[in-house]
Amino acid sequence: MSQPVTSNPLIIMLINMTVVFLVLIALGIVINLIHKIDPTAKKEKAPAEPAAPAPTAVPSVTQSAPVGLSPEIVAVIAAAVASYGYGMDQIRAIRPIARDGWKQSGRNIVAERLL
Repeated sequence: MSQPVTSNPLIIMLINMTVVFLVLIALGIVINLIHKIDPTAKKEKAPAEPAAPAPTAVPSVTQSAPVGLSPEIVAVIAAAVASYGYGMDQIRAIRPIARDGWKQSGRNIVAERLL
């Protein structure tokens, strides 16, 4: 039987980590090459004119907003919803959801301890 080259665990660890990182670097190079020579990628055309910015006006969402919300908060919420692909005309109302589940469970725990 042959003798191991080394029995030092630190050297074995360094050799193993070197091999792993070399393989990861090689995979990264292969991925970059595939991205550069990809024949199925569509060629991007430079637009002739810059795109017009999105309208910043918030439609009638502010009428249905609760009293405590500022117009800036309403605009941010409307922009976030619009970023998911919904139009500004599809936003009907912005209102908080009544969730009393945690309050009620806390009261139940206190009531159980008192009994």
